[in-house]
Amino acid sequence: MVFAIDEINGDQTILPNFTLGTLIYNTCSSAKKAIKSSLQMLTGQEKPIPNYKCKGSSLLTAVIGESSSTISVSIARLLGLYRFPQVSYFSTSPLLNNKDEFPSFFRTIPSDDSQAQGLLLHYMKGIRFKNRMGEEIFFDKYGSPPAAYDIINWQHEPDGTILYVKVGSFDKREPRGQELNVNKSALWWTKQGKEVPHSVCSEKCNTGYHKAGRKGQPVCCYDCIPCSEGQMSIERDSSKCWPCPSDQWPNKKQSDCEPKRFEVLSYTDPVGAILCATVMLCSIITTTILFVFIKFQETAIVKANNRNLTYLLILSLVLSFLCSLLFFGEPQPITCLLRQTAFGIMFALCISCVLAKTIMVFVAFRATKPDRNRRKWLGPRIVVLTVSASTLIQVLICASWLLFCPPFPEKNMKIKIGIIIYQCNECSLIAMWCMLGYLGLLACISFLVAFLVRKLPDSFNEAKWITFSMVVFLSVWLTFIPGYLSTQGKYMVAVEVFSIICSCAGILVCIFLPKCYILLLRPDLNTRQHLLGKESSLNRKIKSI
Repeated sequence: MVFAIDEINGDQTILPNFTLGTLIYNTCSSAKKAIKSSLQMLTGQEKPIPNYKCKGSSLLTAVIGESSSTISVSIARLLGLYRFPQVSYFSTSPLLNNKDEFPSFFRTIPSDDSQAQGLLLHYMKGIRFKNRMGEEIFFDKYGSPPAAYDIINWQHEPDGTILYVKVGSFDKREPRGQELNVNKSALWWTKQGKEVPHSVCSEKCNTGYHKAGRKGQPVCCYDCIPCSEGQMSIERDSSKCWPCPSDQWPNKKQSDCEPKRFEVLSYTDPVGAILCATVMLCSIITTTILFVFIKFQETAIVKANNRNLTYLLILSLVLSFLCSLLFFGEPQPITCLLRQTAFGIMFALCISCVLAKTIMVFVAFRATKPDRNRRKWLGPRIVVLTVSASTLIQVLICASWLLFCPPFPEKNMKIKIGIIIYQCNECSLIAMWCMLGYLGLLACISFLVAFLVRKLPDSFNEAKWITFSMVVFLSVWLTFIPGYLSTQGKYMVAVEVFSIICSCAGILVCIFLPKCYILLLRPDLNTRQHLLGKESSLNRKIKSI
């Protein structure tokens, strides 16, 4: 310090017309000693008396604090009360360079020599010169010198000596962005040489994982935790994971996002292909039966079964089978509107025909002496009334459904993880279950009426086969309810299609298979004489109609 003061005094270009002196106290690295020394310096004698200057001395312009921030801050707080600045070895400390924190540091003392002191301080703020080493020295507007540091690398030699090698510098005097300069090739790392050492605690986490710090350990110590379901990390050593967009899902390694898989009951799907093939086969078989009945329409067994009603029943079965094709493929607005309602109306027509057949048998059996008026009602009128009224109720239910809450296609991303279910939103489950419930009601009425006349003579007893068909129908749809509610996505649609196929096939087999057997394989039984030879009182009553 004395050498530096002598150099400044000896060079008139630095502080012309000023001579600096020194007053040096040893703080002994003690804050208490530092405070006492500061008071001694202010008082002018060994025993300090606060707020009194007991000896005349040269002008005290500034105090250079100790290199320890703890001690220098203590000194600064004391000297600030007396308005002594503008200096510390750690001049880049934010506490000592912040004029808002210690504004009094940078004011001059209001004494008899304040003019000279202020002049000195003002001059020091604007001074700029080069020292003997060629380095430019200047002070900022607060009187602080610019921060300039050499970056030193300690390098161990094989013989154990340590070299202090300059590998870079930090100079606040350089243009913005160029203050820091490091020669990485000159760096030497302990043991690793020029290779940058890795953390000795934890290796970097791979993609698909994120870091989780260990409590009470350094930040370089952490565990690699797999990303939670639905999240991913695309970078190594990631501190957290991120969710994918709504239409995407993490891959198996959770290292990237990929489009979600669509799920729909399609024709190419194994389950869909089997059901579709079954629907087409059943439709062809039913259509073939219709042609068989048309071909043998003049035979006794076809005439005895009310030909027109039989044709309507077979046609409604064909349409019911074909309605299930609306459930395949990607839902469209028109298919969502039609598939449930078309199925409900066609099935209502089918069961209405079965009910009309059953009612005709029941009324004919109960009518011991039908008069002319009753004979009129037992003819086509009762068939038309039963079929029309029963089907019309279902039409009204479906029309109300479409009017107030029509089904629509939607992409459901919440039911299954990583899968977008392309489905029809039925909009109103109440309307759907009302439609299915009405079909169940018609089936129950048909079953009840057929059960009451099941013991009629076998030569013309269609009621027994109707009873079997309604048992199959009700069993299928009672099983459908828990199956439908317990499945999701394409399997829920597959359950409904399977139920449609089974219930239609049950009616087809129970009612028409015995008749086709007689028409195709036993033509000897398909004669008026055979029917008349074994006909019962019921046969005669029906024929009289």
